[in-house]
Amino acid sequence: MSFVIAAPEALVAVASDLAGIGSALAEANAAALAPTTALLAAGADEVSAAIAALFGAHGQAYQTVSAQASAFHAQFVQALTGGGGAYAAAEAANVSAAQSTDQRLLDLINGPTQALLGRPLIGDGANGGPGQDGGPGGLLYGNGGNGGTSTTAGVAGGNGGAAGLIGNGGAGGGGGAGAAGGNGGAGGWLYGNGGAGGAGGTSVIPGVAGGNGGAGGSAGLWGTGGAGGDGGNGRSGPVNVAGSAGGNGGAGGAAGLFGDAGAGGNGGKGGAGGAAFSINFTAGDGGAGGAGGSGGHALLWGAGGAGGNGGSGGTGGAGGSTAGAGGNGGAGGGGGTGGLLFGNGGAGGHGAAAGNGLAAGNGVSSSGGGGAGGTGGAGGDGGAGGAGGNARLWGVGGAGGAGGDGGAGGAGGKGGSGLSGNANGGAGGDSGRGGTGGAGGEGGAAGLLVGTGGHGGDGGAGGAAVKGGDSGAAAGTGIAGAGGRGGAGGSGGSGGDGGGRGRRPRRVAVRRWRGWRERRGRGRRRRRRPSRRWRRERRQWRQRRQWRQWRQRRHRGVAVRQRRGRRPGRHRRSRRSRR
Repeated sequence: MSFVIAAPEALVAVASDLAGIGSALAEANAAALAPTTALLAAGADEVSAAIAALFGAHGQAYQTVSAQASAFHAQFVQALTGGGGAYAAAEAANVSAAQSTDQRLLDLINGPTQALLGRPLIGDGANGGPGQDGGPGGLLYGNGGNGGTSTTAGVAGGNGGAAGLIGNGGAGGGGGAGAAGGNGGAGGWLYGNGGAGGAGGTSVIPGVAGGNGGAGGSAGLWGTGGAGGDGGNGRSGPVNVAGSAGGNGGAGGAAGLFGDAGAGGNGGKGGAGGAAFSINFTAGDGGAGGAGGSGGHALLWGAGGAGGNGGSGGTGGAGGSTAGAGGNGGAGGGGGTGGLLFGNGGAGGHGAAAGNGLAAGNGVSSSGGGGAGGTGGAGGDGGAGGAGGNARLWGVGGAGGAGGDGGAGGAGGKGGSGLSGNANGGAGGDSGRGGTGGAGGEGGAAGLLVGTGGHGGDGGAGGAAVKGGDSGAAAGTGIAGAGGRGGAGGSGGSGGDGGGRGRRPRRVAVRRWRGWRERRGRGRRRRRRPSRRWRRERRQWRQRRQWRQWRQRRHRGVAVRQRRGRRPGRHRRSRRSRR
């Protein structure tokens, strides 16, 4: 029995190439028709006319053969095209039949479990609609469906569907404006990774913080935890209104018995404060940044998840009698704990930089005396770094996160000038103080048996000081205003403590314990190993002793033989007579 393997795409491509070749040959034959069939005689004699007629007959014969070849070529191309179409139709029919058969088989298998438990036995869960949860995966095998992203403000995203025995959890959907993201679905009971958390929605309403990120899904027996979602950013404030705070990052998912934990999500950025309407109003403060999510914890064998970074604080609003203060930076998330048997602790997230305070408004110039300049906005404090995760039995502690830098203070406003007469100039405004740098995170502790403690995080730098506002000019014999005072610089953040060291290895600990017992006269004393010199001398003494013994035995035998040889009449007896 013969088997034929055909690729419809290859047949169609070959037919197209052959059709192009046929078209090129037809054009060449048409171009050669007139020069080869209608030849003129070279002269008026009969020989020239006969030669021209002969070559013209050959040209006409060539055109006849070319027409027959073109017809055969067209039939061959048509046959190839039809064969390719037939093969393609047959494959489509086979695929449709196979798909329908597989679907009927799955429906037959999943029917009882779907009716009893509301979920299939084999198959992936359906993805959720906007703001809806994803469907769970099959009990035996299947991934969870992804949660739907919300399109409505204030409505959270859908949670990811959980997997069955084997499969990955679905990812959480993004939250609507100002709403939290959905949580990731759990991984399979036996094997599977957790789904990632959804991102929080960005704030669109003043005073409403950004949405928090969704938590990552936990893993099953063997798998990696899902990463937490990022927090939503805050909205910038309108005139005279403070900016919104950023959302917090989601926590990382926990790992199974074997696997690494998920990392925490990053915090959202704080919104900028609104500018003041005039010198008589106060500008809005910047929004605080969101905190980073904490890393997931490992269970038996695996590394803890890293903490998320904090979101940066928003800048304060400019102008007004008092400029807006900068928002505080978000703190970094703590690292996750390593596995109980083996695993390193997760690194802590870095604290975010704070927002800067902006310059205040200038005093109004007047004929009755210049107005005082506004006070500059204070810089925000930097976010603290997250602590590193601890190792348990065997592993290295996680490094602490670095603290965020403090925001710079805003400059004070310039005092207004006196315009006429004896009008005094206005006093310059004081500048805002710099923000305090964030403290560094503590390093994670080392494992109980073997390991190294994590390094502590660096503290953030303090905010820069800015000079005060200039005094206003006086008119006539008036007195110029006093200049504003410069703001105090921010203090730097303290560095984090390093992690503690682990216990000594067992061999070293046992050796020290034995020495402690011997010093107190307890236990079996171990004999000290002799030195190399003592062993060499003992070996030489043993060799000399063996040599002397050999000489004594040898000389004793010679003396006995000599005595036996001197005795007269003494003959050597046979072995049989001795017996």
